[in-house]
Amino acid sequence: MKKLNLFLGALVTIFFISCEGPQGPQGFDGFDGADGFDGADGINILGQVVDIEGTFTLDNDYSIFYEFPQTIEVFETDVVLVYMLWDVTEDSNGELVDIWRLMPQTRILDQGLLQYNFDYTFLDVNIFLESDFDLSTLAAGDTDNQFFRIAILPAESTTGKLDTSNINSVMAHLGITEDSIQKTTIE
Repeated sequence: MKKLNLFLGALVTIFFISCEGPQGPQGFDGFDGADGFDGADGINILGQVVDIEGTFTLDNDYSIFYEFPQTIEVFETDVVLVYMLWDVTEDSNGELVDIWRLMPQTRILDQGLLQYNFDYTFLDVNIFLESDFDLSTLAAGDTDNQFFRIAILPAESTTGKLDTSNINSVMAHLGITEDSIQKTTIE
């Protein structure tokens, strides 16, 4: 009996809640506030990508130092990623395709372990070699004319599902094409 009373009570409540009465009178408009000052136009913050080429030598302490030019604005909150040109292959049409790897990268050599690593500030990027052996024993293929791609991503653009290990995904996310990449040789 209690369940029947509860069911009927709920049914009556729903019936009264769902009823609609006549529309009330329209309210009065409020007073307009004073116009504020126009603000400055916002800027469109875009990431950038730059290619650098350099050689690791004893003279440069096996490091390649790249200072961001004034044409590239980097903020302390930005994310800087460095990719190393690892290899070049051909596609099915015979076109050359670059293979980029996100750093750091470690190689196992006869001499021991070699790591290509980097650090950065909002002013520069330093790419350097670390090893557990004498770096002067490295072959020219490991040190000479190395290519790196530096991607600067605004902090707000790194949220979400961005595959930062894939340079093509990063460039597509930033709207950057291969032709628009600035290229620099470090001596």
